Amino acid sequence: MERKLAAIIAGDIAGYSRLMAEDEAATYAELCSVLEDVIKPSVERHGGRIFKSTGDGFLAAFPSVNEALDAAIGIQSGFAKRRFRLRLGINLGDVIEDNGDVFGDGVNVASRLETIAEPGSIFVSEAVVRSADRSRSEHFCKIGRRHVKNIPQELEVYTVKLSGNEALALSRSPRVRHLLRRLMPYALGTAALLLVMAAIQAPGFVGMTGAIADKVAWLSGTTSVDGRPSVAVLPFDNLSGDAEQNYFADGLTEDVITELARTPELQVIARNSTFALRGQATDIREVGQKLGAGYVVEGSARRVGDQLRVVAQLIDTRSGAHLWSRSYDRDVADVFAVQTELTSEIVSHLVSYVRESEVAEAAQRPPQNLQAYDLVLQARNRYKHGAKDAEALLAARLLYHRALELDPGYAVARANLAMTYIVDMMQTVSGRATMADVEMGLSEARQAIRLDPNLAIGYQVLSFGLSASGDYSGAMQAARRAVELNPNDPDSLMALAKAQVRFGDYRDAVSHAERARRLHPIAPDYYTYVHGQALYAAGRLDEADNVIRECLLRAPQEVNCLLIHTALLAGRGEVAQAQVAMARLVQSNPKFSLAAERDYRRFGTSPLMDRFLQDLARAKAPETAARSNLTRERTPS
Repeated sequence: MERKLAAIIAGDIAGYSRLMAEDEAATYAELCSVLEDVIKPSVERHGGRIFKSTGDGFLAAFPSVNEALDAAIGIQSGFAKRRFRLRLGINLGDVIEDNGDVFGDGVNVASRLETIAEPGSIFVSEAVVRSADRSRSEHFCKIGRRHVKNIPQELEVYTVKLSGNEALALSRSPRVRHLLRRLMPYALGTAALLLVMAAIQAPGFVGMTGAIADKVAWLSGTTSVDGRPSVAVLPFDNLSGDAEQNYFADGLTEDVITELARTPELQVIARNSTFALRGQATDIREVGQKLGAGYVVEGSARRVGDQLRVVAQLIDTRSGAHLWSRSYDRDVADVFAVQTELTSEIVSHLVSYVRESEVAEAAQRPPQNLQAYDLVLQARNRYKHGAKDAEALLAARLLYHRALELDPGYAVARANLAMTYIVDMMQTVSGRATMADVEMGLSEARQAIRLDPNLAIGYQVLSFGLSASGDYSGAMQAARRAVELNPNDPDSLMALAKAQVRFGDYRDAVSHAERARRLHPIAPDYYTYVHGQALYAAGRLDEADNVIRECLLRAPQEVNCLLIHTALLAGRGEVAQAQVAMARLVQSNPKFSLAAERDYRRFGTSPLMDRFLQDLARAKAPETAARSNLTRERTPS
C-alpha cells in the first residue's frame, strides 16, 4: 500500500435512475458515450486516471489540484451539450493506493462534496482553494460551512465559477426549471428596523501589511473624518426550520439595510460586507472591528402557519452591551402594515433627532402582491451584483419578470430587472449581451423611476446604463440623484466618484470613494481601483500608489489597478518598471490598447487625460489590441 497526497474528483449523473426508467436503452447508450467521449478524455488529458466506475458515477485521481480543476471544467463543458447533468466534487487529501484502488479521507470528502453539489456545478473543499494557483482565486465562490454524512467536522465548501456554455446549460436542467416555477404562497414579509445612535466609531481592524497599514487605517473608522455613527446589520437567522426559506431571512436583512441607509444621519455598512462574515466568529467586538461599525443589529425570523415572529436587537460593539431588543408577533398577511408600524416605533424609540415626517417617509410603498415580493427576494438571493454567474443572472431575470407579471407597478422589481440587462453587457456575464440589452435595461430603469420617483436604485441603474451607452453627463446626473436619495449606498457612491473623475471633480471623487469603502470594508477590488484612480487624478500620487498596491496585493492581475499602477510608474520616470507592468496588463487583458483608452476617455477631456496617454505610451502600450478593439471599459455594477 502506498500513501500519498492526491486530488480526487468524484462525479455522479443527476437523475440517472429516472432517466433509465423512462428510456433504458437510450440512457445507457448516452452514458457510454459521455464516459468515452467526455469524461475519460478530459481526465487523461490532464494527467489523471479513473480508478473506480459506479455505473452513473466515477472517481478519478490527479497528482495536481490545478489539473483536476481543469479536467472538471472540461468535463462540465462537454456535458453542456448533453441532456445529462453532472455533479462534481473535488478534494485534496491524503489517500492510500492499493492494487489500483484509492481510498481514504481524501476520497470520502470528494464523494460527500459531490452529493451536495448542484447538477451542473463543481463543489470543492477549502484544501483545493488553498492549493490552487493564485491566478485561480477569482474563480472560486465561497458557499459556507456544510454538514455532510459520515464526516464529523463541517466542511468549508466553495463552488467553481463556470462561464459560457457550461454555466448556461445549468439553466436548462429540470431541477432548476422546477425551482424557478415554485411560488411561495406568502412572503414572510419585511421588518424595516430604522435606528440611529450617537456614538464614536468602533476601533479599527488590522491593516493588510506594514507598508500599507497607515493608508488603509481609515477603513476602520479610527481616522474617519465622518463623525456619524456607524451600524452594521448582520444576516438574520432563519428559524422557520425550513432551509429553503433561507432566502427570506437574507431578503429581510437586505431590506433592513436599505431602509437604514435612507437615514442620512447614519453610516450603514454595505450588505456584501456584512454577509461576508456569515458563519465566522460571532464575537460582536470582533465584528465591529472588521466592519468598522460602532453598532450591530442582529435578528431572526420565524413563521409558524400564518404567524410571523421577528426578533431584533441592537448591540454596542465596543462593550458588547445589548442596548435594545424586541420581538414582534403578527399575522403574515399584515406584513407590510407591520413594516410601517415597526419603522415608526423603533425610530421614535431610538432616534430623537429624526423628524416625524421622516418617520412617515421611511417605509417605501410595498408591492401589491405578496407573491411578487417573494419572487424578488428569491431573485436577489439567486444573483448578487458583481458575480459573473451567467446561469444565476438569467435565473434571477426570469424571477423578476414573473414578479412583474403579478405586479406590473412594482418599481423595485423593474429596477433590478434593468440591472440584469445592463450588467450582462458591461461585465460580459453571459457573453451574449449587446447594446440592445443596455437599451432594454435603460427602458426598464426609466419605467421604475416613473413608478417611484424617489427610488434610489432606479437612478443607480440608470447611471450604469447611461455610462454604458456613452452618455457620461447623464450618468453623473443620475448618480448624484441616487446618492441624494440613498447617501449610504456604496455602489452609487462609487458610480458618482467614477463620473466625477471623468468631469474633473477630483476632490469630491476622492471623498465619495473613501466613503464608499468605509461603508463596504470588504468590497470587491473595483472599489480599490476607483479610489486609487481618484487619488491619482487629484495629484495625491503617494496615496494613490499605496491604494493601488493594496489592490495588486490581493489581485495581482486586476487590469484596472495594473493600468493606474503603470501610469504612476511611468509618471515618476520608472520607465523600465512601467513597461513590466504594462506587459502584465496586456497579458491579463489582450484587448487593451491606446486606441481604446482614447475612445473611453476615463479622465474626460482634461489635460490629465493627455498626460495619462503619454505615460502609457512610454510604458510601450500597444496602439491597437492584439485581437479586437475594446471601445469601452467594463465596470462592475
